[in-house]
This record gives sequence, C-alpha cells and structure tokens, in this order.
Amino acid sequence: MSATPVPAAKKVNLRTPEVMEAVQAQVEKHYRSHAVEYVRATGLPLVAKDMTVVLAKAFGFCYGVERAIDLAYAAAKVFKDKRIFLLGEIIHNPEVNEQLREMGIQSLKRGTKGYDLSGLTAEDVVIVPAFGAEVETMDHLKKLGCQTVDTTCGDVMSVWKRVRQYNKERVTSIIHGKASHEETMATSSRALSGDGLGHYLVVYNLAETDYVCEYIRKGGNREEFLKKFAGAHSPGFDPEKHLQAVGVANQTTMMRGETEEVQRRIKQAIEDRFGAPKLGDHFRFFDTICGATQERQDALRDLLVNRMDLLIVVGGYNSSNTSHLAEMGEAKLPTYFIRNCTKMISPEEIEHYDQHAHKEKRTRNWLPSGKVTVGVTAGASCPNNVIEETIAKLFQFRGVDVKTLIPEITA
Repeated sequence: MSATPVPAAKKVNLRTPEVMEAVQAQVEKHYRSHAVEYVRATGLPLVAKDMTVVLAKAFGFCYGVERAIDLAYAAAKVFKDKRIFLLGEIIHNPEVNEQLREMGIQSLKRGTKGYDLSGLTAEDVVIVPAFGAEVETMDHLKKLGCQTVDTTCGDVMSVWKRVRQYNKERVTSIIHGKASHEETMATSSRALSGDGLGHYLVVYNLAETDYVCEYIRKGGNREEFLKKFAGAHSPGFDPEKHLQAVGVANQTTMMRGETEEVQRRIKQAIEDRFGAPKLGDHFRFFDTICGATQERQDALRDLLVNRMDLLIVVGGYNSSNTSHLAEMGEAKLPTYFIRNCTKMISPEEIEHYDQHAHKEKRTRNWLPSGKVTVGVTAGASCPNNVIEETIAKLFQFRGVDVKTLIPEITA
C-alpha cells in the first residue's frame, strides 16, 4: 500500500504591515549605524587628529540581503510556536547568522550528500537562504510538507531562468563560479532539471577557462579533463559531446570583468572550432552579474583612485562578493580583509584573512603612525553596525570617540 501523500503546506503571508513594522524595529536595533548613515548621506570622509577614514560610495547590505533577513525575522515572529530551521547560513556573515541562532532559528548543516533533512516533519518551518537551494532539496521539503520561507535573491533566480533555457535548448551551461558555493550548486541543479538530460560545467577562473577553450578547439584527454573538473560537472558529462554547444552563466557575485572575459574566450574558442557563421548554433551568453555586486565593485574602483595608505575590507571570509573586493584592493595597496573590529588587535597588530593560504594571519605595524588615510568598504552581506564598529576602532587607536564626529549624535 502506498503512503498517504502529505498535503502541501498552507501559504502564509509574512509581510503583513504589523509583522513588518515589528521586524523593521528589530532589524534596526540589531544592525543600525548612525555613523554609516551620516557618511552615506554626506559622502564626506571622517577626519580627526591625523587620521582620515574614507568609505566607498556603495557598501554593506544590498536589497537581496535585507529582504532575506527581513523574511527570517518575520518567520521567527509568525511561527514562534514552531521549530524553525535554516538551510546552512542565511547569508555569508557570522554576526547575522549568530543573531538568528540567538532567536532560536536552528541551522541545518550540509554534508557530502547535501543538507541533513532527516529530522524534519510537516510541522516544521524551513528557511531557504538568499543563495537558494538545489532542486532535490526543495523537492524533498515539499514532499515532507514543511512550511518553507524562501528568501532566494531575485538576481539568483534570473540565472536559474537562463540555465533552464540552456537545458531546454540542449546547450551545456558553463557556469563561472565556485563549484562548492551554495549559489552555484543551486544553479547547477537547475541545469539538470526537467528530463535530466541537461549538463553543466563550472569554471572558477581564467586558467580553467583556457583549459576548456583548448579542449573545445582541439579535443584532448577525456579522463584528464574529468579528473581536473571532478565535482564541478554534471553526472555523465562528456567533454567530447557536451562542449559542442554551450551557454555561459555565472555565480552572481563574481567579478564582472572576469565573467565577461570568460564569455569572450569561450565564444572565441567556439568560433575557432565551428566558424563564425555557425556561432549562433553553438554559443549563448547572458549578463547575470548581480547589480549590487557590480555597484560595490565600481564604488571600490572609484575609491582606489584616491591616495590612501591602506584599505580595510569588512565581511565574512566565505562571502564571495567580499573576497572579490579584497582582491581588488590587494592589487593596489596594503589591504586587510577582516571579519569584524576585534581583528584589529592594536595599532601594531592585525589579524586578517589570507585568501591565498585560506586562513587568518597576523601582520605587524599595519597602521602607520602620523598622518594616515584609511579606506573602508564592506561586502553586500555585512551589516552597518559591524562597519561602524570597525571605523570606531580605527579612531579609538588615535584616542578619538567616533560619536563626536557625527552631528546627529552630538546635536
């Protein structure tokens, strides 16, 4: 006898005026910053004694992150009598995720076979993070009858629409991103959805792109190719067959310039292989870079034109968009990627993330004595209060209370 189907969870509107009013008050209490609001409103640097702190014009929470946090807070209010779970992390910021844990939202850890959903029942609530989740995970939650609160960013869903179209046209999705990133895994699963005949390949950088391009042009060692991209391609992927018609997509938080170069190089390889007249039969692409990611990269590029002694980048170490900001800074001047202000131990010592070694390291004599200009930016998942605490710590090293520099506070 077959099991009785679990009825679908009833749709609940979390964004009622009463709920959202309470949510906004709570979010402001947790993350608001008068100093950041002042700098945003005036566009002026903060100056005291011999220190100047200048912020990028765009930094911190984007709309998609704000929406995800609002929905998570709303879920905690509306479903306060139920168990509430979160698939991994709502965003890549440790302070925000810790805040949700303090509100009673439990994190479901990811293993080698995906999230552990074994303890869930139809009575539970599951929050889907801003990165989205794989098709298999969403289908499983639906079968269980869980109430889901989907905070997936609209820009991410635009990429899903694109790879679904590639699948429909029997075009392999080449995704510029990190194969182990939650967003890219969710996107990859959409390239397989439907009849299961779709395929994908994830390339992380231009070196991997060039390897793929060479294979498109001349072929190569199939086993070597599959070994090189182990964990970054669809089941049954065959480079001999599935690189003949490709479409480029991307993880939304990658560097625009690099994604555009990935597109250009693959397009050229396809043209070299099949000829310009047949390019349309073998190549597709679409701009799917997140607008907020690009805005923050552009703002930092503008900031780096100015004379500065060093740059502080604030955010979660596993945040893709934040790590790219740090990369941009490192190419120009001394740059310190920190999770929060506690990493600035003293003017003589800072603990910061080394992206090449994938671990924190300590640097001595990082903050020059005397006249100094410090640039500050933050990723799209970094809350304003964490940015303010960073600025405050910098001025504290000069014996200055940052509150005395903000008219709204001193008035």
